[in-house]
Amino acid sequence: MKNFKHIFLTLALALGLANPLFAQEMKTEIPTISPFPVGEENTAYAQYFSGRSWLAPLATDPRLKVPTFNVTFEPGCRNNWHSHTGGQILIAVGGVGYYQERGKAARRLVPGDIVEIAPDVEHWHGAAPDSWFSHLAIECNPDTNRNTWLEAVSDDEYAEAVK
Repeated sequence: MKNFKHIFLTLALALGLANPLFAQEMKTEIPTISPFPVGEENTAYAQYFSGRSWLAPLATDPRLKVPTFNVTFEPGCRNNWHSHTGGQILIAVGGVGYYQERGKAARRLVPGDIVEIAPDVEHWHGAAPDSWFSHLAIECNPDTNRNTWLEAVSDDEYAEAVK
């Protein structure tokens, strides 16, 4: 029995199973929740997100004038209140998320849901507290569309939205 414990411990260490860093990496591994690429961690806009997100450009040819991205949110991650001068379309493609316009009830999003956001409407979107979430973000009127980033969605606002 003593020999078995020694063999098991040696094997666990060799495989990294007893390493706390390995366990941490396991927790942060991004699951496959849609057929779209996850892309790179969204560090350029991290200041406008509570939690981590990833961004994958999908349609980038400027001649087509339809910038499209897959945005993936870790559980509980959401972006700040913001608006787009040209509007935006979101298509939920994986996991469970939420969308909320200022002054309205939040809307739960699951794959296949589509959100049409009119120009200058203040809103936020992100993952459910217990689920990863991905949506396609389509920028409307890209020649004139500009984002206005506002304050973070507070923990209380988020809790009320997702209950």
